[in-house]
Amino acid sequence: MTNLLVPAWPAPTNVRALQTLRTGGCSPAPWDSFNLGSHVGDSPALVAANRAMLRERLPAEPFWLQQVHGIAAVNADFEANLLEADAAIGRLPGSVCAVMTADCLPVLLCDRAGTVVAAAHAGWRGLAAGVLEATIKKMDVPASDLLAWLGPAIGPKCFEVGDEVRATFVDKDPSATLAFDAKPSGKWLADIYTLARQRLQAAGVNSISGGDFCTFTEAERFFSYRRDGVTGRMASLIWLDQ
Repeated sequence: MTNLLVPAWPAPTNVRALQTLRTGGCSPAPWDSFNLGSHVGDSPALVAANRAMLRERLPAEPFWLQQVHGIAAVNADFEANLLEADAAIGRLPGSVCAVMTADCLPVLLCDRAGTVVAAAHAGWRGLAAGVLEATIKKMDVPASDLLAWLGPAIGPKCFEVGDEVRATFVDKDPSATLAFDAKPSGKWLADIYTLARQRLQAAGVNSISGGDFCTFTEAERFFSYRRDGVTGRMASLIWLDQ
């Protein structure tokens, strides 16, 4: 299918992961075309049709979250759907963890033994607040046993932020200065991939893959809120095989 990307990372064989793209769906502009977000103004019937198309590639309906740029991580095996949270963890085969993005960073995690998986929504606010650390804690395995994949997010040449965003990271970790380049305007270009890698490594995660996308510039493949304003949402999904 043209609307799916398989993450390239050294996950165990029973861990399955998919990243949706913007192509191959049925939504019209400006949500064209494989929009999975039900909260962005697209026709509910068309979103349902796109989700049904995705469901054909999955063992179960994804565990959809109501994302709020926070740090709550919930259990996709037992808890109710559409909770206000920004990460989901699964241990039962067939439980599909999912996050939706359109510039924010999706992070998929699993352990080397293939016993637990997670999907986290790491926009700058959640990243700074500790969503990755909260997700790792909820997975309840040694962080050194975890593998991470960084999915499509706004790239380091396009993510312009103000002093307050830079200070939020640098005040907590001076090494975060490496993730910011000054612009003549007084703004900063932020590298959310570097910020995520720093957070993951500080938590003890050493195997980190991905992080070479840019949702803003790769318009033919990815939705971007910063680029388009009204737009669709992609999903990053992970589960354990039956």
